[in-house]
Amino acid sequence: MAEKWMQPVAEGIKRRGTKGVFKAAAERHGMSTRAYAEKKKHAPGVTGQRARLALVYMAAKHGG
Repeated sequence: MAEKWMQPVAEGIKRRGTKGVFKAAAERHGMSTRAYAEKKKHAPGVTGQRARLALVYMAAKHGG
């Protein structure tokens, strides 16, 4: 069920060329992607949106 909305979102990320942007930001801050996402999940704007999406994708990947 989750895949039905996740696949178009993933395609949009690839199309816009923003794949890896959030991970790069986490690395710039010396944090793992998960730790950075947890820290920024309540942030306003694009950073918060990316953090929440990253957490959702990680949960889906790891069966959470």
